[in-house]
Amino acid sequence: MLDGTTNGYAVPAPAVRRSPRPRLVSVPTGESVRLLPEPALRLTRLGRLVLTSAAVLVALVVAFIGLTGGAAASAPAQTVTVQQGQTLSEIAATHVTGVSIATGVTQLQEANDLATTQVQAGQTLVIPQG
Repeated sequence: MLDGTTNGYAVPAPAVRRSPRPRLVSVPTGESVRLLPEPALRLTRLGRLVLTSAAVLVALVVAFIGLTGGAAASAPAQTVTVQQGQTLSEIAATHVTGVSIATGVTQLQEANDLATTQVQAGQTLVIPQG
């Protein structure tokens, strides 16, 4: 048996794979290079922290207002019609609970834009919530 032959036939030598040579790339230099403009504002780590904190705070305030204000706004306003001989104090004692009568009268005056405690029969009053 001869080297490089099989049964008398020549066997080609295995092909050697060569890695391709790196290609050279022309890089512009001098005045032909365009420089990128400097950013107008550079945020530091502290600046990013302050902006992030402010955004989170605003989101929390909006969520709080949405959760608390939405529940009060969805409930219809309770009203009462003043009967003959009825006073604001009686209405406060009956319909404004959890506070003193004087505080209830004041709340009724503020809720209905009343300058005095005088009410008339047939007048409709809004009962303040909470």
